Amino acid sequence: MIRRTTLAAETDDLTVLEGEARRRGVSLAHVLRELVAARADEVRRSRRPRFGIVSSGHGGLADRSWQDEDAPYQDESPSA
Repeated sequence: MIRRTTLAAETDDLTVLEGEARRRGVSLAHVLRELVAARADEVRRSRRPRFGIVSSGHGGLADRSWQDEDAPYQDESPSA
């Protein structure tokens, strides 16, 4: 469903978008609708939960972490 709204924007910005609409042979409303949809999609994707996958090789921290959940973290990186 499309909802009509009013927006306030800088004249120079609207002039650029009007030129883009003319170049493409579409209305300014069409260009603005595309921009709003693209930005809304960015916001939706940024709010999705993210889950990481860890692979540290055989016998690494990831393997030990599930074997002994109560074990303290130990940094095994080589000392300089």
